[in-house]
Amino acid sequence: MKIGILKETQKGEKRVSISPRIASQLISKGFEVIVEEGAGENSSFKNSYYREIGAQVEKRGVVFKEADVLVKINPFDREDLKLVREGQVLIAQLFHRTHKELIREMASLGVSAFSMDAMPRISRAQEMDVLSSQSNLAGYKAVILGAFLMKRIMPLMMTAAGTIKPARVFIYGVGVAGLQAIATAKRLGALVTATDIRPETKEQAESLGAQFILVENGRQITGDGYAREATEEFAEKQKKAVNDSLFLADLVITTASVPGKKAPLLITREQVEQMKNGAVLIDLAADQGGNCELSKMHKTKVYKGVTIVGTTIAPESVSTHASDLYAKNIFNFILHLTSDNKFKWDMEDDITRGTLILRNGEILID
Repeated sequence: MKIGILKETQKGEKRVSISPRIASQLISKGFEVIVEEGAGENSSFKNSYYREIGAQVEKRGVVFKEADVLVKINPFDREDLKLVREGQVLIAQLFHRTHKELIREMASLGVSAFSMDAMPRISRAQEMDVLSSQSNLAGYKAVILGAFLMKRIMPLMMTAAGTIKPARVFIYGVGVAGLQAIATAKRLGALVTATDIRPETKEQAESLGAQFILVENGRQITGDGYAREATEEFAEKQKKAVNDSLFLADLVITTASVPGKKAPLLITREQVEQMKNGAVLIDLAADQGGNCELSKMHKTKVYKGVTIVGTTIAPESVSTHASDLYAKNIFNFILHLTSDNKFKWDMEDDITRGTLILRNGEILID
């Protein structure tokens, strides 16, 4: 089986789906690897690094023609689909619920496709969960970016000229990214407050040193481990509960998302207008519409003295580590799906059934 690694073309993307280290591991398992020229450049992986471990480096068209399996990070776009051939297996984050037209186009080509963002939240799938591996880096980097943009330092500092109080950081959403953001901000010496629609995250947040704002409203988690979409009543209760922390914060990081849907609106224009002058807001859900009414993906703006950054962080920075972690997820996934370098197509398996969107042109998950 020959695995093709494609160069990412989405604006702002600097990662590559498989790093040379993981490509070497695939080759050691008996797979062949073919890499598009320059695929790893933005992650600091030269073409020569892939050649040195035994991978084939070719032009884009050759990769599409020769590979049995095509691997990407972002969804296959229409330019990609012009080169895809019947019978190939595609692996990427397809976001199939919001890219229905592209899924139908892929189906018309007679391909099979697995979506990495559809990985079930079960213990057996943790080592394949790209959302977790990438979110972990995003939470870390969001705090680092916020610290860079802030006009004050994070830690308590006692000097001969006087004492500087620690910065206040507010984390909205305590998933993987939120927990890493809490840990990073605490390591930098900030006072951290956090909240989440899921009350079960309280213990996790507090274990890392954050003060947790709890809004009681029953169980707000789905069977697959994600937060439910909040009711209007709950959203209003939560808004009132967090305003004090929000308005005092020097740095606010929002991470809330609902799979397959627009990100929940957590911070309105009116709330931003009451935030501290000089505060920084990092919106990690900007690519899904944003948790802040004023955030836009890949945009940094200053509104009434508040710096608002719309980003996902991990794709735009720390691309070397982000690529290597994504690649390890892919490696584990491919090994799980195959036996003797052939796909098992085991539809009794939760992981296969949850991620297989297309099988030979048939749409299995709409």
